[in-house]
Amino acid sequence: SCGEVSGRGVCQDVVPSNSPVGAQFPFSGIDDRENWPIVFYNRTCQCQGNFIGYNCGECRFGYTGPNCTVRRNMIRKEIFRMTTAEKDKLIAYLNLAKRTISPDYVITTGTYEQMNNGSNPMFADINVYDLFVWLHYYASRDAFLEDGSVWANIDFAHEAPGFLPWHRFFLLLWEREIQKVTGDDNFTIP
Repeated sequence: SCGEVSGRGVCQDVVPSNSPVGAQFPFSGIDDRENWPIVFYNRTCQCQGNFIGYNCGECRFGYTGPNCTVRRNMIRKEIFRMTTAEKDKLIAYLNLAKRTISPDYVITTGTYEQMNNGSNPMFADINVYDLFVWLHYYASRDAFLEDGSVWANIDFAHEAPGFLPWHRFFLLLWEREIQKVTGDDNFTIP
């Protein structure tokens, strides 16, 4: 459910970008990340207003309140200016994230081809910390080619125009998941 009853969002078909892949990737139709996320799912939530999330159940970054209308500013402290207590809390939160299975997300444990074009799903639970390790790996990993070889001359996460916005969203999502695990809505990544 995408929050259709509450007006938070609607379910819709995924429409992948039809922009051509850059010349640095001379292949087509061989990598799970091409036409993302069509190889794994073809419907998703389109959230309304300040709602966000896989089910439109959370407030967009920078907002809070029951209807996500209250603006909220978060201050991220420079790590070298953190007190010992603040650093200890950060480490404790990261350790908690390493011991907490994500209640909302799973990861793929095989390529779409290994999943026999989706008929043999390969997914696993993961802890909140390693979820973000995996997300970063998946976005930047080498491309697997049709013959089973690997093409290491590409890094979609770092050698593309989406570098800055992708990493900004990645860090905001990581911060949000740590807040949820710890129950500390004031936690910020230094």
